[in-house]
Amino acid sequence: MSPGVKTSAYAYTLNDGDTAWILISAAIVLMMTIPGLALFYGGMVRRKNILTTIYYSLGSVLVVSVLWVVVQYSLGFRGFGNGGFIGDFSAFMHNGVLFAAGHGQNTQPWHGAPTIPESVYSMFQLMFAIITVALISGAIVERMSLTAWLIFSAVWSLIVYAPLSHMVWGGGWLANGLGALFGKEAIANGQGAIDFAGGLVVHTSSGISALVLALLLGPRVRYGKDPVVPNNIAFTFIGASLLWVGWFGFNAGSAVSAGTLAGSAFFVTNTATAMAGLTWVIIEYIHHRRPTVIGAVTGAVAGLVAITPASGYVDATGALVIGIVVAIVCYMSVAFLKKAMGYDDALDTFGVHAMGGMTGAILTGMFANPEIGVYFSGKPVQSLFYTGNWTQVGIQAVSVLVAVVLAVVGTLLSYGITRIFTKVRVEPQEEVTGLDLSLLGEKQGER
Repeated sequence: MSPGVKTSAYAYTLNDGDTAWILISAAIVLMMTIPGLALFYGGMVRRKNILTTIYYSLGSVLVVSVLWVVVQYSLGFRGFGNGGFIGDFSAFMHNGVLFAAGHGQNTQPWHGAPTIPESVYSMFQLMFAIITVALISGAIVERMSLTAWLIFSAVWSLIVYAPLSHMVWGGGWLANGLGALFGKEAIANGQGAIDFAGGLVVHTSSGISALVLALLLGPRVRYGKDPVVPNNIAFTFIGASLLWVGWFGFNAGSAVSAGTLAGSAFFVTNTATAMAGLTWVIIEYIHHRRPTVIGAVTGAVAGLVAITPASGYVDATGALVIGIVVAIVCYMSVAFLKKAMGYDDALDTFGVHAMGGMTGAILTGMFANPEIGVYFSGKPVQSLFYTGNWTQVGIQAVSVLVAVVLAVVGTLLSYGITRIFTKVRVEPQEEVTGLDLSLLGEKQGER
């Protein structure tokens, strides 16, 4: 028996090193939301709205943390391997999660993470659920009511995030049933959607939902007429830096063990991020004849987004290609598509997270290294680049489509339910005054 491994009456072993790594990963993934995303978004809005922008991220932490304990974890991650669309209520109020039944000690693992307690896995996944909701706020800053945001966050988490996380990570239909649509070979190979750390579950869902919500709310007062000057680019840089560091917990932590796969995911995460940031800087220089700090960090975040689904499957070559491609795709989305369509996605959540997440998901099916895939799933991934087989790319494309449809329909429903309880958008005069004073009665100090 190796050091750090404990046995119990159950048919599994727990590893202290793995447990410690996932605890640390969970903590730094929370850091991605507060203060990381709060500062990243907060620095890009006008000074009169910085505190409410921070509040959106904080509110996501508060609402999702409570909802997760009550029912969301159970709906997402219980009923493992059922090939269905949603979990069950067996872990309602976290029943049986914190302590192994009849043992009085925190030892029971989750099916997909046999070397760590289920309570640790639950906390790790909670941090993903939190930041997914918080990301949506980037599209609706400076105009959505705080009360409406809290209600929307709760409803959306149950309608969109819970079923999507189950279908992909909880042994549901996208992971275990979708391959049947692609024939006997796909079934024999055990093929299904592959999303190592959330290109589909986190970024595609949040980015698409952000666009839908922005369209439902409409543009900000005098959008396109008055300049929107970031109040503190240094805040945005600090926030992006925290996101970059936290993403190592996000991706490498998704190995749910402290070993070779975690090291590989850590490495390719940094590689794709740097490549995407550098590519964005080059494109920006060609387009505007000068680079910007906001551009550089936006490119880096796009790289982080795109490598998320691929980090447990690709090698260095795949990471470099993903970084280059996603920078081009997201730059075109932010610089040209947004302007052509005229939507007010204030902080480019759709342009970076939806487009980046979908791009990364497809490229995972193209560049997954079969030898690396064995470490995670026990079987080689039949990727296009290595095997010449298009099936995994097709599975990834269908998975993207399912995530998009669920996000669109779920956001429409969540918005409608929220409207039953409160007005969703602030009054025009409140918007002109600034949401910090209008809604919080607080104000960030003058320069």
